[in-house]
Order: sequence, then structure tokens, then C-alpha cells
Amino acid sequence: MRLHVISAVFGRNVSSYFSGVLGYLFIIVFVVAGAFLAFNEQFFTDNMCNLDQLSSHFPLLLLFIVPAITMTTWADERKLGTDELLFTLPASDFEILLGKYLAVLMVYTVALGFSLSHAVVLQWLGSPDPWLLASTYLGYWMSGAALLAAGMFASVLTSSATVAFVLGAVICAVPMFIEEVPGLFRGLIPGVIVRNVAGLDDALNNLAQRGDQFSIGGRLGEFTRGEISLGGIFYFVGLTTFFLYLNAVMIARRHWAGGKNAASMSGQFVIRTLCLGVSILCGAYVFSTVGGSMDSTAEGLHTLSRTTTDILKEIPDDKPVTIQAFLSKDVPADYVRIRKELIDRLYAFDRLGGKNVQVRIVDVEPFSPEAEEADGLGINPQQVQTEDNGRISVEDVYSGVVISSGFDSVTIPGFSPGTPIEYELTRSLGTVSTEDRRKIGILNTDVHPVGGFDMQSFQNRPEWELVQELRKQYEVTEVAPDSAYPEDLDVLIAILPSSLTPPQMENLLDYVGAGHPVLIFDDPAPYFGGPQLAPLSPKPSPQGGMMGMRQQSEPKADGGRATSLTELLGIRWNVEQSLFDLSNPHPRFQDFWPAEFVFLTQRDVSSNDNESCLNQDNVITSGLQELIAFYPGEIKSLGEVDFTPLLTSRQRSTGINMWEDITQEMPFFGRQYRQNPRRKADDKTHVIAALIEGKGQPAKGDEPAKPGVKAIFVADMDMVHDLMFRLWREQFMDLKLDNVLFVLNCVDYLAGDERYIELRKRRAMHRSLTRIEKQTSQYDRRRSDEMRKAEEEADKSLEEAKARLETKIADLRKELEQGNVDAGTMQMRIQNATEAENRKLAQQEQELEREKNEQIRKVRMETEQQVRAIENNAWKIAVGLSPLPAIILGIAVLLWKLINERQGIASDRQR
Repeated sequence: MRLHVISAVFGRNVSSYFSGVLGYLFIIVFVVAGAFLAFNEQFFTDNMCNLDQLSSHFPLLLLFIVPAITMTTWADERKLGTDELLFTLPASDFEILLGKYLAVLMVYTVALGFSLSHAVVLQWLGSPDPWLLASTYLGYWMSGAALLAAGMFASVLTSSATVAFVLGAVICAVPMFIEEVPGLFRGLIPGVIVRNVAGLDDALNNLAQRGDQFSIGGRLGEFTRGEISLGGIFYFVGLTTFFLYLNAVMIARRHWAGGKNAASMSGQFVIRTLCLGVSILCGAYVFSTVGGSMDSTAEGLHTLSRTTTDILKEIPDDKPVTIQAFLSKDVPADYVRIRKELIDRLYAFDRLGGKNVQVRIVDVEPFSPEAEEADGLGINPQQVQTEDNGRISVEDVYSGVVISSGFDSVTIPGFSPGTPIEYELTRSLGTVSTEDRRKIGILNTDVHPVGGFDMQSFQNRPEWELVQELRKQYEVTEVAPDSAYPEDLDVLIAILPSSLTPPQMENLLDYVGAGHPVLIFDDPAPYFGGPQLAPLSPKPSPQGGMMGMRQQSEPKADGGRATSLTELLGIRWNVEQSLFDLSNPHPRFQDFWPAEFVFLTQRDVSSNDNESCLNQDNVITSGLQELIAFYPGEIKSLGEVDFTPLLTSRQRSTGINMWEDITQEMPFFGRQYRQNPRRKADDKTHVIAALIEGKGQPAKGDEPAKPGVKAIFVADMDMVHDLMFRLWREQFMDLKLDNVLFVLNCVDYLAGDERYIELRKRRAMHRSLTRIEKQTSQYDRRRSDEMRKAEEEADKSLEEAKARLETKIADLRKELEQGNVDAGTMQMRIQNATEAENRKLAQQEQELEREKNEQIRKVRMETEQQVRAIENNAWKIAVGLSPLPAIILGIAVLLWKLINERQGIASDRQR
């Protein structure tokens, strides 16, 4: 192989491509099309500073750019007759082939290099992960390099560039859409044949299951996620080799096509090609199974954490761990990644754990002996809705794991899209390999988190998912409120302690006052349980009553205000006040979710000082990204304890509403929440949750020392509702809420076991479009100000109307005192005047409410238009900036060529 020959062919083809306008035009179209895909409407809706939108459509973009680059590679040579001259040069077929391939690869690299303007735009809009961008562009380059060889093969088949373009798109579509072949095959062949032909059904299922391992999109997805795997590299290199070999066969065909052995030679090359293709596919599968990859994400998402490796090393030799995974062989598309990542993690555990970790992976089919074994171990199939060729069905998916050691075991029933796989496995591994579990007590209050029999509905209450989650790590026990609490608890969790009776509250005060760690969730306005569970609502009857006869319930301690508990903790909590937030960081939910759904984000872009709603200096909340609270309350420090805020509301957009403002009595339904209560934001931040640590008192004389309190108080009970756990696992509407992680971090911190706190936070950083957020936050503040102004004007008008009524009544009473009219007549006139004024007041109130809502609607519409204008301006800059480098370079090259051409022409012949 002579480099100077390859270089000559390479230079000839590159210069010919850039000698005309067409080459630059293709590059400009490629870059502009990429900008359209990268910065589409969904990009601004997701508010994520990455190239996910481009990555999802990049294979389709390659269907255009690759044939456009390669269509003239061989076709023009044959059309112009220069191929005979080319192959008579003192150069081998391989040298010519390699020179041409490197030339088209250089052209594609230049085009891809100009698309780096997308990364520049991302940097302008926010703070993308530079290493993830590098991995993404490496995937773009390798996938394009593989398809360029396929495009060249299409060009060698014809002398027409147009036909070569079409053939190139068709050939490139084969590895791009190979994962769709099983579904297409099933659609074309009757189901009876598929089921009856031996092995055909299993073969189609396996191909559908592992289709992403053999498709361009599936392999490219690994790179765009920041995982540079050996399997992906081998796949792209192997695909390139395969199509270059086909090119070599076709250009060498002239040596034997007309000979006597043409048929024999054709058969040999067909067999060789098939063998090469099968070898490459097998190699890609083997590398994918064996594993081996480099993690390019800034957070190291694809590398086992230090916590995991330490726990694996600390497993005692006399207490080996057995991990049994029961996995469905065929899973829906959304669970393919879960199954693959779970298997990869299990292999890594097996490899690092050595003789102390035994891993068993069982493929499960419905109604099989393996399914019965899984059911016996507590692993039940998940009901997953799928769609196949327009048909919606529900599949049973097994994805559970049982981890056991000695007589201790932990069962993970299943994994969902939002479940952190490494965390679940590591926590369960650490639990079973530890001698003794820490003990968590759950106080049995009116919400009954540990379940039990409901005397009102005569049904069994289910156990809360919080309790089920805690059982994976701790020993959980129910604590009766009517007697002294156990002394061996590591943490006590009290949910809605405001519902306790006075004797029950005394038991809780004794326990908290003794310095035992306590995690408290209370709520001024429970959303999921309804206003009936609120502190100011009466306590429900404990027995429910029979035949409509209810027993009178006991009163709540402190009238439900829990003042004795809050005073002991050194805080103030007004149960009549709940918070709202007029700013919603998710515009798509703005019109559907009320302002009482308060989002708490890592960074408050609406505040000038850019403070976080989550305390980044405390291990409990640092690294968390977003939580949601429902009608939360506010707590304040009395100055007698160490008070560390954990969760705080936003500034300027939040405010306080009173209990009577957010609820109303409804006939037959009792007290219900108002749909649209009046809201008036303030300029303050409000603490929703805090870590409270008392200083304690030393011993004095005969008095023993008093330990300080140690508690976390969260003024929102809904944060631990079962729905939060389902949202965490399923990531409904792409919401990635950290409520569950916050609660588990609180428990671990109070229990003194912080091993898993950092592991829970280990995921991709939420890199948002900070420039857009800062600009739109100005309009959000203006909207809040306008809404507050409208509320104030409505309140002022109502106060004036009430003042007029009071003035009129006072004048009538004055006439009565002067004796101008008798008392009966005066009482009737006062009553009539009051009724008339009340009617006017009600009518005026409705009119003011209508005007206020219209003003708010108008302000919201204007604000949304301004936000859309900001996004449109950013989109115009992103799309307009992308082709500029290519256009400038094209103009510069064109001018340089014109100047060089004119230099060789006599001056008298120039125009």
C-alpha cells in the first residue's frame, strides 16, 4: 500500500467535490437541516441543553447527506469513461478504493465540522456537557463513516448519479431500519404460519429484542447517551469493512466477469460476502454481550460508583450473596434499555464480587416453571401497555431481582423507566450483607401508613409504598400512639401528628423531647386525602358507627394546631396558612395544575440572586433537581434551635392563602377546595422543610441532662403519597421528580447511614437553557406583578362596596336614634337596604372577578407571546448562525479561484 498513490486519489476527489458550488450547497443544506431538527419546538419545550432532538432524527438526516456525497464517486467515473483510465494507472484496486473512501469521508467530516455550530449555539443558550457532546459527535462521525461505504457501493452499481442517490438511500435504510424487520415480517405473513413454523416465532422475537444491537439508530444511541462501547465501535468498523469489501468485489469484477469461470467466481464471492457479514454480526453481538465501554458523561453515569465497589469488596467471605434476576425474554421497546442495563450491571457485580457474589439470570416466559418460581419469590409481572401495528395490548413483563444472603433477603419486584438500577441493586446488596438492619418506626396516625382494617369502609387499607420502599433497607415496625414508644428505634416517622389526641400527643412529646431522631410530615391542607384530614377539620370517628350511628370522635391535641409539638421543636407553624406559586417551570402544565402545586427547583431563575429552592449546602438536598409540594405550609424558627432550611419556595411568585380562602362548604360534600382562590404573591421566600437540631441542656444539680431535639419537619404530607412513588418510577409526562429521593435521604440522615445518599443523586445533571430562562423570568415577574395588581384592585373595590353598605346602615341607625322612625320600620329598612346592597355587592363581586380574570388572561397571553418571541429569536439565531461558516468559506474559495483564473489571462483579453 503506497501512501502517495492514496494521497493522489484522495486529493483529486476532494478537490473535484469542492471545485463547484454544489458541494458547498449540500453542506449548507445538511447544516441547516440539522439546525431545524436540533432546535425544534420540542427542544424549547423540554428545556434541556443537549442535542437529543437532533440525535433522534440523525439517522434520517444521514439518508440524505450520505447518498448526496457518494452518488458521483463511481457513477461519474463510468459515465465520463474515466474509470478505465483510472484503473490503468500504476495503482492497485485497493489503493484507489481507499483513496476514494478517504475523500468522501473527508467531505463528510468537513460537513460535520461545520455542524459544530450547533454546539456553539448550545453553549450560548446554556451549559452543555462537553464530553457528552464529544461522544455524540463521535457517534455521528462513525455512523456516517459506515454508511459512506454503503453509499459508495450504490454508486459502483450504476453510471447515473441520480440512480446512485436513490440506491444509496435504499441500501443505507437496511441497517438503519433493520429493527423494524420483525414487525414488518409479522405484518406480511399470517400469524398461523409464524406460530406453526418451528423456531420462526422465537427467531423473530429474538431479532426484535436485539434489533438495536444491529441498527444504526440503536448503536448511535449509545454514543449520544455518553457510552462509547466496544460493541458499538466494532459494529461501525465492521459495517464499514463489509461495504468496502463489496466495493472491492465490484471494481475487481472486470478481471473475471467475462471469463469462463465467471459463474464460479460469482458464487465464491457471494459465499465470502455472506460469511463476512455473519462474522461481523456475530462479533458485534459478542462484544455487546461481553461489554466493555468508556463513560464520557461528566457525572460518570455508566461507571459503577465508589459506593457500589466498596460494598462489593466488604461482603464477608462467610456470608456470600446470591442474586437471582427473573427477566422476560421479550419486552416492549420502553423496557429494552432497562433489561440491557440491568444485565450489564449484574455482570459487573458478578465480575467485581468474585466468589462472594453469585449471579443467576433466568429468562421467564408467561405460565412457565420459571414464572412460577418468580411468583414464589415475590416477583410478579408488571402490566405494560404496548402498541404493535396500531394494536394496543397489555403485556406481562418480568424484571424483578431477589438478593439473598444467609437468612436475609430483599426482593425488588420490578424495574421501571425511572428506577435507578444501580442504586436499587447496591442498596439491596448492602442490606443483606449487613449483620443487623437499622429499625424504623412508623407512627400509626389517622392516615394509617402501615395499613390495617378500616372500620368506616369495612375494608383492609393497603400499606403505603413508603413503607414498602423502606423495608428494602430497614426493619420497619408499626408504633402505636397510645403507649410508650420503643427505645430501640433508629428513626421515628410521624405522618400527620396533628391528628393525635392529647394523650397520644404527650407520648410523642416525651419521645421527641428525649432526643430521638424524628421525621415529621404534617400538612395544613392535605390534597390527596382531602380537607377532611386537615388539622382544622374534626377528627373522624374511630369506629365508623353502625346503621348511620357514629360515635363521637375524640378532640385533637391543641385543637389540631400541634402547638405543643412545634414549641418543643422550636418552630412556628400556622395550620391556617398554605402556600401557592404563580410561576410554573413547566409551561405545558400551567393551565391544568393550580398554583397550589408548588414546584421546587434546584435553581430559582426568577430570583435575581439565582438562589436555589433546595439547600445545596446540606447533604440531604444537595444534588436533587426538582420536587413538587401540594398546598404546602410554612415553618419559621423561634431562634432556640439550629434551624437549617431544606426546602424553600421561590421569591416574588409565591404567597400565602388562609384556610378559609382555599376551601368552602359544599352541600352534601362537606368542605372542598376552591378551584380558583384569590392569590396575592409577596416578595418573600417561605421555608417548607427544615432540619431542626436542639442544643440540649447540661445536668444541673439533681436535674438530669436534657438532650436536644433532632428532627426534620416537612410541612407537606402529600410529599410521601403513593402517587409520588409511581411518578418517580414511571416518569409520567417526562417529569423527573425527586420527592422520593428527598424522603429517603431524610431517613438515612437521621438514621446515621449516609452511604446511599450520593448514589441516589447520581444521574445526568439537569442542564437547562439558562439564557432563555433568564429572559423569560422577567416576563414571569411582570405577569406575577400584574396578577397581584389585579387582585389588589378587586380587593379594593370590594372593600369600598362594603364600606358603602356599612355607611348606609350607620345612617339608618342614626335616624333611629333621632326618633324619626319607629324601631320596627327601621329594622325593616335596614334589612331591605342590607339585602339590596348585598345583591349589588354580589353582582359587583362577580363583575370584578370577571374583569380580574380577563385581565389575568390578557396578561398571561401577552406573556406567553413574549416568551414565544424569545424562543423564536433564539431559534432564528441558531438556524441562521449554522450555515454562515460554510457560506463564508464557499465565497472565499470562489473568490480565490476567480483571482487565480484571472492571473493567467493576458490583461488585453480580460473584460
